[in-house]
Amino acid sequence: MAKRIAIFPGSFDPFTKGHEDIVLRGATMFDEVIIAIGHNSQKKRYFPIELMIELIGKTFENKPNVRVETYDGLTATFAQEKGANYILRGLRNTTDFEYENAIAQGNRFLNDELETVFLITSPSLAYISSTIIREIHKYDKDVSAFLPYELPSKGE
Repeated sequence: MAKRIAIFPGSFDPFTKGHEDIVLRGATMFDEVIIAIGHNSQKKRYFPIELMIELIGKTFENKPNVRVETYDGLTATFAQEKGANYILRGLRNTTDFEYENAIAQGNRFLNDELETVFLITSPSLAYISSTIIREIHKYDKDVSAFLPYELPSKGE
C-alpha cells in the first residue's frame, strides 16, 4: 500500500496554534505530513522564512511523521514532486471554505490524483489569524497565546 502523504501548504507568517492543531490532527490521518512553506513573490514576509522553518521544526521535533520544507511554484507541482496525493487545509469559517474550494478545484485540475482534505479548525482556535498576530506583534504586544512556540525578542 502506498504511503499517504499530505502537504499542508501556506505562507505561515507566522505559524499559529490553529495551524498546529490541523497538523497534529492530520498526522493521525496520514503517514506523513509535509508543512510546505511557499515562497510568494507577491508577498513580503513579516517573519523571516528561516525563523519559521526553525520554530515549526522544533514544534514538531517529537513527531517523526511531520517535517517542514519550502517550495517555489505551484502547490500541485510540489505535491507531485513529493509523492503526495493529499493537500491538508484548515477551515475557520465559510469565507475560508469559498477561498479554499476555488484553490482545491485549481489543484485538482492540475493534478487529478490530488485530493484536498479540509479539517474544521477547533472552535477554541478559530479566531486566530496570522494577519491579526502580525498586527499585534508590529506594535510590540505579546502574541504568545496564539503561537505554539516562543518568538525571540525583537533584538535577537
